[in-house]
Amino acid sequence: MHKSILHAFVFSLGAILITGCASTNPKTVGEKVARNLLNRPVYKIDGKIVYPEVCMGFGALRFADGADDRALEQKLIDRYAFIIKPEGGTMIATNRHVDFHVFGALPLEIYLLNSDTNYLALGLQKADEQWENPLPDGTARESRYWVDDCFMVGILQIQAYRATHDPKYADHAATELAAYLDKLQQPNGLFFHADVSHHFWGRGNGWFAVALAEVLSSLPPDHPKYARLMDGYKKMMGALKTYQAPSGLWRQLVDNPQAWDETSCTGMFTYALITGVQHGWLDASYGDVARRGWIGLCGKINPDGNVRDVCIGTNQKDDTQYYLDRPRAVGDPHGEAPILWCAWALLKN
Repeated sequence: MHKSILHAFVFSLGAILITGCASTNPKTVGEKVARNLLNRPVYKIDGKIVYPEVCMGFGALRFADGADDRALEQKLIDRYAFIIKPEGGTMIATNRHVDFHVFGALPLEIYLLNSDTNYLALGLQKADEQWENPLPDGTARESRYWVDDCFMVGILQIQAYRATHDPKYADHAATELAAYLDKLQQPNGLFFHADVSHHFWGRGNGWFAVALAEVLSSLPPDHPKYARLMDGYKKMMGALKTYQAPSGLWRQLVDNPQAWDETSCTGMFTYALITGVQHGWLDASYGDVARRGWIGLCGKINPDGNVRDVCIGTNQKDDTQYYLDRPRAVGDPHGEAPILWCAWALLKN
């Protein structure tokens, strides 16, 4: 299996090749996007860190570790050093809401890199808060059955499991995802945005794809819900194979050929596919789907590391035109975080 970052990257036991030219080389692309993050202020709303920063920071830290770039890794850790200081507490939201609790995944990633228990304590505080007073079905109290939630809950709980090996956190993640699979996944393998919006919104589906890939990567195969999650994952990946656009990207509405090519969902789907091929959950034909997704995605990154054609934040509405008309952003972290996840995954070979 060829591992050279200068010439090519191979995954799926050498089955699929991604050429190593600068525009698609995972190390080159990842460095460009990670350094773009370092040049920005921490993303906050009303003075509080919000999930786009968490997702991008988490991805950049993973990438730096995968690239064995200790200088970049330290710069990223330094970026977030304030979160374990007294003044940092004022920037961490206390809202009992999935979009804020996911913050805990970031300090847990730092702990996994440097073993600083201050970060562990902060991350576990958020993971434990998320499961205070759960609903009767065992899911988190903040569950809304919006498709986005599965990443926000799943990544925090599975990160807590990775950091502690306490099975309760794996149970939390698996319980949440299984409940959402039963509620939102449709016969074609895709997910409604919510039970009040019967549309296959790209990024919403992307959040679920990544959540499944992340949780299945660490969930013990003998876990009672492992088979349910794997079945849902494979159904979804089969649908993505069907709906990939000729450009290699996926659309703002995944099943609508009139919808525009959207980059945040493309990055998320590509990451989920790479993960599945690498773990042997998917056959080599899916590697080619992932390869085309990565190459198409890299064509949307400008020289400064900003990604274009990113759907802005989107609520639910049972109206096709609403989704088709959503504005497209450039440099939005929703689109750049998944590129870092993909680059990290490709570097693991």
